[in-house]
Amino acid sequence: MAEENNKASMNEFMDEIETSMKTIRAGEVVKGKIISVSEDGAAVNIGYMSDALLPKSEMSSNQDVNPDEILKENDEVYVYVMKMNNGEGNVLVSKKIADRIKVLDKLESVFKKGDILEVTISKTVKGGVVGFIEGIRVFMPASQISLAYVKDLNSVVGKTIKVKIIEFEKEKEEVVVSGKKVEEEHLKVKKDELWNTIKAGEKREGVVVRLTNFGAFVDLGGVDGLVHLSELSWKRVKKASDVVSVGDKVEVYVLDVDREKNRISLSLKDVSEDPWNNVSSKFKAGDIVEGTVSKVVDFGAFVEIMDGVEGLVHLSQISEDRILKASDALKAGDKVKVKILDIDSEKDRISLSIKEAAGKPQGDFKKYVDRGQANTSLADLLKDFKFEK
Repeated sequence: MAEENNKASMNEFMDEIETSMKTIRAGEVVKGKIISVSEDGAAVNIGYMSDALLPKSEMSSNQDVNPDEILKENDEVYVYVMKMNNGEGNVLVSKKIADRIKVLDKLESVFKKGDILEVTISKTVKGGVVGFIEGIRVFMPASQISLAYVKDLNSVVGKTIKVKIIEFEKEKEEVVVSGKKVEEEHLKVKKDELWNTIKAGEKREGVVVRLTNFGAFVDLGGVDGLVHLSELSWKRVKKASDVVSVGDKVEVYVLDVDREKNRISLSLKDVSEDPWNNVSSKFKAGDIVEGTVSKVVDFGAFVEIMDGVEGLVHLSQISEDRILKASDALKAGDKVKVKILDIDSEKDRISLSIKEAAGKPQGDFKKYVDRGQANTSLADLLKDFKFEK
């Protein structure tokens, strides 16, 4: 009877042990504790009826590292169950595979959340570049490196780039990342911030990014504004490149903001340096001054009488003789004397006259006629005529 009771107690004890043991399967990741470490590997208690064997080759991807440099006795570690029986009654496990699975789980979570990672580019490959995140290979297509076109892929090797995962396949361990995506999102934040804060009348810093026939575009930090030719300088400007170059850092004044049309009008002209502020103190009606013809139009010519200040010589004020168009008598660059007829400070306008500054120049014209040129056109008459300097 006693023997039967002992057998029952033993069976119950074995049942309890089996119940307390984990149920594990090949292909699972389990947590264990290091029992011992040797040159060949380590023994791991995984809560199973037999201890697990962790070979040196399965400890790390770096085979040159000694086992005792990776693990110590009593260390807790996650391992991947490779085989339930290695032929000698031991469970065969791998820390290397478990680590890889943990990293892939982490990357999967990052991918789903849209978080930002950092990856150091290690080499170029066909179509892009490659880096590693905790041992997992990641690929970045050339078109996804940056918003700006990257001509030489080798220029990014060795650099650490902030990226987002745009494609992820856990089973195949395929991870595709994009630095361009991070830049786009950052740029959007900067654009929104700029549109929400910029206002007419303020001064901003920017960089000249593009020149056109009608002005220069300045990047204010995610949004470009236009400096029209007329706003590049107080002087008359023929082309933007006469004043600025691409890459120049400039301070600009905000003239107008139109978010609906995505337009920002800028000026390089300092209001405090407006030459028209001093016109009334320097000139008055009746003064005769010397100037330079800056522009010729059909109805007259504009003459610059000081830096940034132009007046109009109407067609009727060029000569006592009848002229069909101003270009028959004048061209840009001519030095002329003009009489100031009127100054309108409120509208920044000055009316000028060449014929009144010259007195009565008919005699000068007539001497050409006296040379047998009575039938010569007025344009020919004026061809060699020089205004008094």
